[in-house]
Amino acid sequence: MKKMKLGILLVALAAALSGCSDAGTENKEDQEQMPETETVQDEEIGGQDSVTEGTQEYRGFILDNVLHSESEGDIHYNLYVPDSYDGSRPYGLFLTLPGYEGLYFQGVGQNLYSEEFGFEAQKYVQDMIVVAPQLSGWDETSADQTIALTEYFLANYNIDESKVYGEGYSGGGETMSLVMGKRPELFTAYLQCSSQWDGDYAPVIKNKTPVYFVIGEDDEYYGSEPTREAYETLHDMYMEEGLTEEEINELLVLDIKDADYFAGLSYQHGGGNLFAADEEIMGWLFSK
Repeated sequence: MKKMKLGILLVALAAALSGCSDAGTENKEDQEQMPETETVQDEEIGGQDSVTEGTQEYRGFILDNVLHSESEGDIHYNLYVPDSYDGSRPYGLFLTLPGYEGLYFQGVGQNLYSEEFGFEAQKYVQDMIVVAPQLSGWDETSADQTIALTEYFLANYNIDESKVYGEGYSGGGETMSLVMGKRPELFTAYLQCSSQWDGDYAPVIKNKTPVYFVIGEDDEYYGSEPTREAYETLHDMYMEEGLTEEEINELLVLDIKDADYFAGLSYQHGGGNLFAADEEIMGWLFSK
């Protein structure tokens, strides 16, 4: 009798343990399956670039928007969109890249506080979105981020692709010259201010992207010689392509400013912000 009860007890205990084992296996399988489902959802979301919109405003710009690029990481930028824009008709697009003083680690909005290009541009094309990126440097990474940001706006806003303009001052000019060496077809024309050319030349020649070079003759940081060399290189390459001098002049401008242009200032490199208010310079860019 005792043996029978003991046998029954052992059978019941085994069944209970078996049930616990099955339940544990089921729970474990559920736990293993849930992360897989979440991972798929994350990949689907992460597979598309997204934007975190900024909350501060300065002179019509929304500050510190962030494009979360799957390929290029987080890209910070300040954004001006005219009140009239509703997506029903195409608008122009202007990207202005700042010098060292306006990079992101200098503080949110520092590019707009120190440079006027983004504001002055609005006087030439009213129906135009202005993007003022705040990158972290002036290297290949910054160039690739500029390209990703430009492509984002072309894909997500109603942009007139015949009116996409770029400008780079100082380090921003180095970055934008790299962009020109990679994807010049994205831009209608490019204005390089107080900088040097770091990018490739051949893509610019192939695409015939107009470029305006302007710098002080005695620029304290770069000097004017690198700018002359970049102009001459592009000029000679166009000559080899068979373009006439008149045709080249439509595509290339070399503007070396003498000391008189910077009258009242003790430096020429920092005085490059004067170019933003120069109607001849800015007018050339937005006439293309």
